[in-house]
Amino acid sequence: MSAHEIPEPVATFLERVNAHDGEAFLDAFTPAGAVDDWGRTFTGREQIKTWSDKEFIGSRGVLTVEEVRVAGDEVTVVGDWRSNHANGRSKFVFDVAGDKLAKMTIREG
Repeated sequence: MSAHEIPEPVATFLERVNAHDGEAFLDAFTPAGAVDDWGRTFTGREQIKTWSDKEFIGSRGVLTVEEVRVAGDEVTVVGDWRSNHANGRSKFVFDVAGDKLAKMTIREG
């Protein structure tokens, strides 16, 4: 699967992240959505926003996608993450719930 075959809603989510669109980033999650950033979990819009404003959207991050794997409602994207906060090959695992994201887990790629 090429980077152009990332399924929705992950494809649009990644476009919004790379455009540093904080509101669209937050809107992509379910109300009880969560981010697991290397074992630190942030649940719900306010916690995700506080984390993202500093470490994700707020750090002007850009992901260059290198690999995509899909298994049921789980989409795994591996790529090169570059930001003002952290850099390097990273793995993002998305738990998809309909047209929203239930969870995004970030680990070393």
